[in-house]
Amino acid sequence: MIRLRFITADGGAVDAEGDEGASLLEAGQAAGMPLEGTCEGQMACSTCHVIVAKDWFERLKPASEEEEDLLDLAAGARRTSRLACQITLSPELDGLEVQIPVDSHDLQRG
Repeated sequence: MIRLRFITADGGAVDAEGDEGASLLEAGQAAGMPLEGTCEGQMACSTCHVIVAKDWFERLKPASEEEEDLLDLAAGARRTSRLACQITLSPELDGLEVQIPVDSHDLQRG
């Protein structure tokens, strides 16, 4: 299991775990995070936008041009923004910390 920390929009912290090989989106949804993932991880939206902690950002595989284009549409995007569906959990990411953007809303959860 890969240990994760989600910083919620209100500044709280939620510790979670995800299976190696799963996406951060899947792990976040399992932990109750408001990551809608409207396109179900097909990289056709930006509803799973997260902000990666600076010390973790450089450890990730670089974003594709397609992901960068979608991040341009994400509300509140920052330099360390990524789509959670494009981050695959691996042992190298054990302890990964990401922030849920303030303007994140999961419309599927009401």
